[in-house]
Amino acid sequence: MSEAPYPSARIHEAHERVAARLRELRLDAGLTGREVAARTGWQTSKVSRLQTGATLPADDDIRAWCQACGVPDEAPDIIAAARDAGLMYMEWRRLQRTGMRRVQESRTPIHERTKAQRIYSSSVIPGMLQTHAYAAALLSNIAHFHGTPDDSAEAADARVARSQIIRRPGRTFSILVEESVLRRRVGSAETMAAQLGHLLTTAALPAVSLGVIPASTPAIWPLETFTVYDDTTVYVELLTAALTITAPSEIAQYLAAYGEMADAAVFGQDAYRIIAGALSALS
Repeated sequence: MSEAPYPSARIHEAHERVAARLRELRLDAGLTGREVAARTGWQTSKVSRLQTGATLPADDDIRAWCQACGVPDEAPDIIAAARDAGLMYMEWRRLQRTGMRRVQESRTPIHERTKAQRIYSSSVIPGMLQTHAYAAALLSNIAHFHGTPDDSAEAADARVARSQIIRRPGRTFSILVEESVLRRRVGSAETMAAQLGHLLTTAALPAVSLGVIPASTPAIWPLETFTVYDDTTVYVELLTAALTITAPSEIAQYLAAYGEMADAAVFGQDAYRIIAGALSALS
């Protein structure tokens, strides 16, 4: 998985991965750029732009390239990666310019249609498990940092309303958090205490599986917070942007990372003890 620190770098890398994959297919087929151009009816300059990343290919371009290389079955995965590169980057400031409530409401449809979520957080309590006070304090801090309108109370209303989905039948929520998340204070001590108490309560819900990765456990390095929706979409939260990933090969990497994190986590009473310890440390 890429460790590029900035969203712009990640987007550039996404473009590069698409171009590199096209080059690999051409080389594996033993074709020159001119031969690909001849088979597709393109100018050689177009072949050069696509395989160097100067131009992001359209869906039909990818299908034609894969057909020319004799591997049409490769097209769907590359198409998904190209769409991610073109569409996955959303600036938080653009979404937030009318307030945080809009950001929360924009995530409602995917939550409504998803049956199984896998959530990993290395920074804060996942939104699905947040109290109103915790959510309001967190969202207020985010709005202040980005210099956007502070409608944190209304945004928290929307987040808490959305989180009621964990009580509906037919859905599962597998959630992993780093132990440091439990000890990072958001809002007042009272707000944090109430949040940890709420976490203990919601963790007992039938649809919820909560794991805590102990700080003392050697594990994969902490990753950016992400959610996997029905194994078909990954939503990654960064400082200045959100990435929506649909390429099967990249989703597979996030699922593999989630699996490693889950292996390092503790569940049930062991997880509850860590939460209780964080709660006691507030007093």
